[in-house]
Amino acid sequence: MVDRRHDGRTDRTGFDETKNYLSEALGRVVPRSVARRAIEVTVSTDAAEYAPDEPVAITVAIRNRLPVPVEVPTTTRRLWGWAVDGVLEATDERRYVSAEESSLSLRAGETKRATVTWNGRFRRSDDDGLDRSVRAERGDHTVSVFVPVPDADERHEDATQIRIR
Repeated sequence: MVDRRHDGRTDRTGFDETKNYLSEALGRVVPRSVARRAIEVTVSTDAAEYAPDEPVAITVAIRNRLPVPVEVPTTTRRLWGWAVDGVLEATDERRYVSAEESSLSLRAGETKRATVTWNGRFRRSDDDGLDRSVRAERGDHTVSVFVPVPDADERHEDATQIRIR
């Protein structure tokens, strides 16, 4: 189960979205190659160890390291994503994400943060089309976040380890 926290001011990606048209226009002036290198992506969790089925709060932070606004193109409408052990959103269900390009705008020095909650289970699709929920095995698991930029060599991602007791 994914839970995005909303405070009435967040957009569809979970970021606090206060539109600044001047920053957005200036962000288009920075070359794309520079903009892609200007962002830093980090991931953190609310603890290092969890009991089976205990919720894991995953926080992504995307920071513009430049003193000018940037606009970073993404390969899909998804501006960022998360995975557990390489499984996107901890599910192998087919995802219907538009292949339409989008962009992530950040003001000068801005850091955008969003939090999702992973319930400690993986969703698995069976050959019969039915989905089932499987508890994550005890041991170490890798939680990662990423921004899907067009050039795979410049993909921005970060990962952290958690342990299920």
